[in-house]
Amino acid sequence: MVRHESCMEEENTADIQALESPDYAGSVVEINVVQSVEDIGEDLTKGGKKTEVEESAVDMKDTQRTPSIEMEPESQSETQSNVLKPVKSLDEEPMREMSAAVEDEDNTSEVDLYRDAEEIEEDQLEKNGAKCVDDLIVPHDKCSICPELDMLSYSENEWRGKTAKSALIKKGYEEVYTNFSGLRRVRGDNYCAMRATLFQVLIQSKETPAWLQREDFIQLPEKLASCYDWMKQWRFTQDNENGRLVELLRGHMQLLKRKWLTVVESSSAEERQAVCEEIFRNEEEEYSLLEAVKLLMLNTAIELHNDMQLDKDVPIFCWLLFARDSSDTPSAFLSNHLNQVGFSGGLEQVEMFLLGYTLELTIRVYRLYKFETDEFLTFYPDDHKEDWPAVCLITEDDRHYNVPVQKQDTTRL
Repeated sequence: MVRHESCMEEENTADIQALESPDYAGSVVEINVVQSVEDIGEDLTKGGKKTEVEESAVDMKDTQRTPSIEMEPESQSETQSNVLKPVKSLDEEPMREMSAAVEDEDNTSEVDLYRDAEEIEEDQLEKNGAKCVDDLIVPHDKCSICPELDMLSYSENEWRGKTAKSALIKKGYEEVYTNFSGLRRVRGDNYCAMRATLFQVLIQSKETPAWLQREDFIQLPEKLASCYDWMKQWRFTQDNENGRLVELLRGHMQLLKRKWLTVVESSSAEERQAVCEEIFRNEEEEYSLLEAVKLLMLNTAIELHNDMQLDKDVPIFCWLLFARDSSDTPSAFLSNHLNQVGFSGGLEQVEMFLLGYTLELTIRVYRLYKFETDEFLTFYPDDHKEDWPAVCLITEDDRHYNVPVQKQDTTRL
């Protein structure tokens, strides 16, 4: 054992002498060069990570990433516990049929690591601007038709991008602004086209429409249920307990007539507006009215389809409506299209014609993405522009609809 330790000491002494020798100095220089190259490589790697972090901040709305920066152990574990969420840009995706979830406040600190103060402020403005129309976060006591906004300010806020589409939409808003000063945004829950239309027609109504005064108006559910067994397919917002189809639909029809008469009996435009806003603040009643309109649309579809079977003259849109494989009959139309409205989809273009025919109303729609084309202003339907009252809607994509506010009362019914 003593001899082994002695050998070890001799070897260590030899190593020290070798390091101190002149010949070894050159090798030390060579080793330093290699280490320097490694250091450069390490710096480049770190620089790449830094670039990746910067790119992550820019592209955050498209890709989920975790922070790629060196942190203290405690801070790093805390950061990894929260997954960084993408920030949705309103420049490219303004509010639509289907709603976006509000960002979790716990993630704000992580996002702020990659943004300057100006970007954080702009993001907060975007979030605050989107809250009032989100179909899931609008409080039940808040009107589903938001208060009036300045149209041009709304356009600038929603379409801040430099893309050709953003420029086109903003030009469309500028054109609409020549006749309309404001915009009321509509809750986007796949009822928006019907909601915007019904709100417009009610707030402008001074007389009760003829179709609402028919003696058998309230009995329409019994009439349809007795004639068509497939009416059992009707999809309700609430459970259809014990087959209460007719009872529930009759309640919708009674409420629609009662509320419409209340609006007509208002003594002034201000009172009508107050009554309408109260209607669209009560979520249960509002959905009941929208379901009543859907039933009226189905009844109109049945009448038009029967006329087609008898070779009677029908509006051109009927041939398009029933030419679809998914709606070649009223039964298929109910099952595949009307039942989806308010649940998984909104009204399609051809169904906007049907809505206008049902309410005996011309729906004038400014389609902003069609600016500078013949379809920029579209009429649903287009064959009663002279003899039916009209309401105006505005859309950016044919999916979500908002309500323009006129500078002067020129379209009062």
